[in-house]
Amino acid sequence: MKFEIKGTDSQTKARAGVVTTDHGEIQTPIFMPVGTIATVKGVHQTELKEEINPDIILGNTYHLYLRPGTDILEKAGGLHKFMNWDRNILTDSGGYQVYSLSANRKIKEEGVKFKSHIDGSYHFFSPEYSMDIQRSIGADIIMAFDECTPYPCDYHYAKRSMHMTHRWLDRCINHLDKTPVKYGHNQAFFPIVQGSTYTDLRKQSAEFIASREALGNAIGGLSVGEPAEEMYAMTDVVCSILPEDKPRYLMGVGTPINILENIALGVDMFDCVMPTRNARNGMLFTAHGTINIKNKKWEDDFSPIDEMGITFVDTYYSKAYVRHLFAVNEMLGKQIATIHNLGFYLWLVREARKHILAGDFREWKEIMVKQMDKRL
Repeated sequence: MKFEIKGTDSQTKARAGVVTTDHGEIQTPIFMPVGTIATVKGVHQTELKEEINPDIILGNTYHLYLRPGTDILEKAGGLHKFMNWDRNILTDSGGYQVYSLSANRKIKEEGVKFKSHIDGSYHFFSPEYSMDIQRSIGADIIMAFDECTPYPCDYHYAKRSMHMTHRWLDRCINHLDKTPVKYGHNQAFFPIVQGSTYTDLRKQSAEFIASREALGNAIGGLSVGEPAEEMYAMTDVVCSILPEDKPRYLMGVGTPINILENIALGVDMFDCVMPTRNARNGMLFTAHGTINIKNKKWEDDFSPIDEMGITFVDTYYSKAYVRHLFAVNEMLGKQIATIHNLGFYLWLVREARKHILAGDFREWKEIMVKQMDKRL
């Protein structure tokens, strides 16, 4: 994998770059649709490619390990072939589930024992095993095994957790050095900065991660309930330390406004379930604010979902029609909303890239943040 910076914004830390892997180029800044269980929920691959057109999507190590399982993925020739996706894939490490399954797991130095949310069976993830699973999945970018601490988090717990994440990182690196790739394409490994919302811990972690000289770096443990201002403060601290010539991935973020503000701080890559999850609940994101399509006010509004026509659904279907689909619980409504939201997120980061290269990103960002911070 290689990363080239094509342009920067003189008034912020925003950058426009290109990540190149064996599965092609990724134009940054980029939003990566989340395909937790070998699918971006409710979207056909043809629609994903032709309408949303992302350079990269995500898979979830924990969920893919449970279903369909690494045996099936290996027989298929890896996740790319299993889901018929010939572009880039990034997998998380299962570390986020250490956080989200807090009631069903036990963390030790060796790794994490957890109970399956599907059938209650017990499983154990070590840093080494997480790497083995990600080798079997075959993603282009794979993540270090870490612990994502909750918010709020006691300082001493955050410190202990951070140091354990660092020890786990070295175990991941050592194990990867001993294991070959499985499907003929290379895998880029990203460590993860932790440290909760404590500036001194974030600095220590960013310095430790930078010292490992990985091909790219990630920022974890944010967007877990902390105020946006704290997220931005921690991102700013970390981006000032992580090397400029490596891509920076802010995990699990976020709203359209969060994405623009973090691009301004020097982040290149984002993912979040918000556009797809909110779509299934009737919330549509637009450049002029958010729409709750279930509201009665849209009942006889026959205008397009979005006048900008970002994807075909924006001009093909009216607000009144999509509202009707939600009212009768027709799954097509959720599909339309999902395609729209993902299309909007990808449009947003591509517009950000254009404005970075044009030199007027800051002015454009400030206008967009004001417009999007509205309920329509």
